[in-house]
This record gives sequence, structure tokens and C-alpha cells, in this order.
Amino acid sequence: MEDITTSTTFVLVHGAWHDGTCWDRVVPLLEARGHLVHAPTLTGHGDTADRLGPEVNLTTHADDVVDLVRDLVRDKDVSEVVLVGHSYGGMVISAVAHRIPEHVAQLVYVDAMVPEHGENAVDVMPATRHLIDLAAGSSSPWRVPPLPELPAPAGLFGVTDPQDVAWLRGTLGDESVSCFVERVDQSNPALARIPRAHIHCVGYEPDGLVRRPVPAVQPNGDPARVLEVRSGHDCMVTVPAELTGLLAGLV
Repeated sequence: MEDITTSTTFVLVHGAWHDGTCWDRVVPLLEARGHLVHAPTLTGHGDTADRLGPEVNLTTHADDVVDLVRDLVRDKDVSEVVLVGHSYGGMVISAVAHRIPEHVAQLVYVDAMVPEHGENAVDVMPATRHLIDLAAGSSSPWRVPPLPELPAPAGLFGVTDPQDVAWLRGTLGDESVSCFVERVDQSNPALARIPRAHIHCVGYEPDGLVRRPVPAVQPNGDPARVLEVRSGHDCMVTVPAELTGLLAGLV
């Protein structure tokens, strides 16, 4: 059972097309357990949507998080953080951990892309190629618009409640193709020491979704930690209490 007297610093990293507000229901629940929580909005989204351009890529987003963590280390007396990445955010936290492994206590992949060295988002989730190809035929071939809402249970990123769908749709924005095609460096040998955990959203998977199996052994030699939550993809919106419980139980 979690010791709520011990404070952990969580950095929650959103996925493609979203912004940091997607974590709004999880942040106060983690804080109520005594943890420190940061949910940054990556460049080109939310309040920085005007900065989206073809040059925005995975490195841009890794820079956002690295800068945040370094600020926490400098100003908030934080030595390590738990990096939580949702969806494409798994690419981002992997890139961040390569650069500052000494400040990463754990990597948590929430229904996320988990790359190997030298891979990009298309390698991890080949369906992304179709989205890039569609963008290539548009007037702005570097912009990939959000996925459309589908009939339930798929909904909008797994969200089906009409009020939640309307709110979520208002937060979504385009993504740069460069985010999906830039390859991630995972060559830092210090990465191997960082514990990993995986939280999979189950029960409402879209047809044709193929999730990579998680290796039975983590890079640090520990057994794999794979948890499940019954939810569509955006579990931080649909089941925030359940997700919070899983996150809190990992520290």
C-alpha cells in the first residue's frame, strides 16, 4: 500500500493533439494524496498553438519536459521525477529519459508508444503512417489533424460522454508530421537502470489495434509491470480516479 506521507513528483505528459488540460481530473487527485504534480502543455498545443509549425518535432517536446524537470531540480529541491507519458507522450518521456536519466525515478507508459532505439512513432504505431499520408494530400502537408470522433464505444479518443466529448474537442489541435517521423535516441546506457511500468486501457480497443507486447523483463532486470484499466484511450478523462489509484500505487 502506498505511503501517502512520502511525496513523489509526477510529470504528466499528454499525447498527440492534446494539451496539458487533459490531466485536469487526475492532478488534484494525486495532489490530494500528497504528491507534487506537473502537467505541461507541449509546444504547439493549448496556449502555445500559435507556435505550431513544421519545425516542431519530438526534440521540441522533449526540450519542453527537460526544461521543466531541470527547473524543478534547480528551484524546487526535486532530485527525481516520475515521468508519465500517454500515447505519443511515451515517445516524449523516452527521449527525456535518454537525456536526463539521473533525474528520472520511473517511466510510466499509459496506453503509450514505447520505442526502441532509433524508432519513430510510425515504427511503434504503423497506423500513424496513414494519417501522415492523408496530410500529404492537403494544403498543409506538415499538419496532421486530430482523429475524428467515431461511434461508441470508440468515441473521441475513447471518450463518449457528450459533455466530455465537447470539452475534449475544444482542447485538441493539429500535430506536426515531424513529431511522428523523428527517431528517438535510446542509446544512453543509464536508461537501463530506470524502472518502467505500463498501464493499458482495455475493453474498448478500436478494431485493428495491435498493441506491442511488453517484454517479460524490464531493461533493469526486474519483471515487467503491466497494469490494466477498463477504459477507452483517454483514461485520464473517463476514469481519473482509477488511473490515479494505479499511478499512486506505483510509487
